[in-house]
Amino acid sequence: MIDGFKKFISRGNMIDMAVGVVMGGAVTAVVNAIVNSLINPLIAMIFGKPNMDGLLAFTFNGATISLGAVLGAILNFFIVAVAVYFFILVPINKFRDMSDALLVKARLKEAADKAAAEAEAEATAEPTPEEQTVALLQEIRDELAKRNV
Repeated sequence: MIDGFKKFISRGNMIDMAVGVVMGGAVTAVVNAIVNSLINPLIAMIFGKPNMDGLLAFTFNGATISLGAVLGAILNFFIVAVAVYFFILVPINKFRDMSDALLVKARLKEAADKAAAEAEAEATAEPTPEEQTVALLQEIRDELAKRNV
């Protein structure tokens, strides 16, 4: 039973999932900091209220319905989505594109260097015995063709 648990825990996809959860928590902290410390204060400066919880709220028979809280949650969702996109995804994609371009450039240079080395090796190499035999047979064929004309 313990061996099965060890196999389950040490699988690559389980480790990847654990890393994803940890990184998700770290990214959540960064996004929340951006939203709470930068974007929400800017909204409060513009509209004069830090949140919309009390906006469009009404109470009936002891139950309070707050449309402002719902609108605030929707607005926060969009703000978080914008923050994730512009502050996390766009820079990561730019970095990935730059690294991919550098990788392609390095591979092209490596291929060109390898082709140049092979061409130099071919030019300076002695012909193999098989190549010498083929060349000799071609000479014999050419001589026989001249005499038969």
